[in-house]
Amino acid sequence: MTPRELIAGAADARKRLDQFVAAALAPECSRSQAARMIKAGAVTVNGAPARAAAALRPGDRVTIAPLAASEPQAPKAAPPLDVLHADADIIVVNKAAGVAVHPAPGHPDGTLVDALLARFPDLAALADPDGVRRPGIVHRLDKDTSGVIAIARTLAARMELARQFKDRTVRKTYLAIVRGVVARDRFAISRPVGRHPTERKRMSVRSRKPRAAVSHVAVLARFDSPAPPATLVRVRPETGRTHQIRVHLAASGHPCLGDALYGGAVGEAAGGFARQALHALALEIAHPRDGARREFVAPPPPDFAAMLAARGVAITPEAVRRWIALE
Repeated sequence: MTPRELIAGAADARKRLDQFVAAALAPECSRSQAARMIKAGAVTVNGAPARAAAALRPGDRVTIAPLAASEPQAPKAAPPLDVLHADADIIVVNKAAGVAVHPAPGHPDGTLVDALLARFPDLAALADPDGVRRPGIVHRLDKDTSGVIAIARTLAARMELARQFKDRTVRKTYLAIVRGVVARDRFAISRPVGRHPTERKRMSVRSRKPRAAVSHVAVLARFDSPAPPATLVRVRPETGRTHQIRVHLAASGHPCLGDALYGGAVGEAAGGFARQALHALALEIAHPRDGARREFVAPPPPDFAAMLAARGVAITPEAVRRWIALE
């Protein structure tokens, strides 16, 4: 492929470079992907490197060089893959806790992407414009959060699913076991979430640059014993901010058990729960091919089942359906 050359017009005056590039490559390229391309040196302005935030002037010559997609490599340690559904357009899996969704600093392999490429090698064709190995990924779960996640298998499906998440027409249902006995049966948490002002690995409701975030919480069961006191809740997030549910529950005074980052008890104080007690139970989307609404359910994993069983709650298909349907 040859480099693509564009000339900024009068309507582009003062427009950020990353916005200009994302618009030029739409719909395949998002603004964050454009920013990564610029940082990687694939974009120049008048023949010179520039920053993503650089303001364009009419007549500026923007050159976009294609990034060569890296050749797919055999995964070094592809984790097991629990496939809930697969067709020509989408793949839906039940992600295990402890598995990162895609490669990132500190998690170069053994990711969900590795497992997907090993099982569905056709996904390798969905290379991002910025060269990042994230084929088909349109939404994410934290590394230590288990549960249902949908992957696009075609470019058209990826665009359609991305639109649904952006327009908030998907319905996401989570289970969480939180510290303490929650008093209210139903409540909404509407508190903006953004990067913590001093701790960069954390998100916070006291961020300097927060974004609107809403989570709806319903109590399913309360446990006074055995220790520690805890509550099983269902959470339906309207928005999809990073760590949103964990931050909102902590801000309400009831962090997820096992969530050391946001104040949840760990070890024996968390009833032995070794990670945040958060599970993506169900995901309802419109199928990208025919628009029919489909709901995919990921049964809670053994650590969830064991903690609830010790408190007299059995995870049966009937109970799961009841928790999802509860209004």
